[in-house]
Amino acid sequence: MENKTANFEEENIEKNIDEFEENTEELEETTKESEIDILKQNLEKSEQTAKDYLDRLQRTMAEFDNFRKRTIVEKNSMFENGAMSSIEKLLPILDNFERAISSTSEEDKNSPIFKGVDMIYNQMQEAFKNMGVEEIEGIGVEFNPNIHNAVMHIQDENLDNNVVAEVLQKGYKFKDKVLRPSMVKVAN
Repeated sequence: MENKTANFEEENIEKNIDEFEENTEELEETTKESEIDILKQNLEKSEQTAKDYLDRLQRTMAEFDNFRKRTIVEKNSMFENGAMSSIEKLLPILDNFERAISSTSEEDKNSPIFKGVDMIYNQMQEAFKNMGVEEIEGIGVEFNPNIHNAVMHIQDENLDNNVVAEVLQKGYKFKDKVLRPSMVKVAN
């Protein structure tokens, strides 16, 4: 009986060992599968994080590019506004040179003072031209309220209606922006 009991115990032990080995194999397979699932989930999370970072980077780069463009436009605008302000302050000086030249008699036009005044006037005109300052068209053109300031109306049979008859004060443009409109007489 002892032999039977020993055989029974051996069979039981072998059976338990076989079951244990099978359970261990199943557990190892389940563990491998769950490790693979965990790794897949981690990979998906990492991919999503990488996409988020890429999206943030692209947005930041676009914002920076827009900022750079806006800064360039603002800088150019500030330069133009400063130039316009300076030119506007110099226009009355140019007007005074024109008045001095036009009021000089013919005999005084050969004097060194007149020649100096004329040279300064021509130099100012050239400097304005190089900066992009243009004189607004005057006599004989159709009146345009955007560039002309009508201060008088006259009757003139020789001119069409709404035509500039005389320029009382020259107007100027700076890069297609009106610095000062021309002060004009308009024919009715």
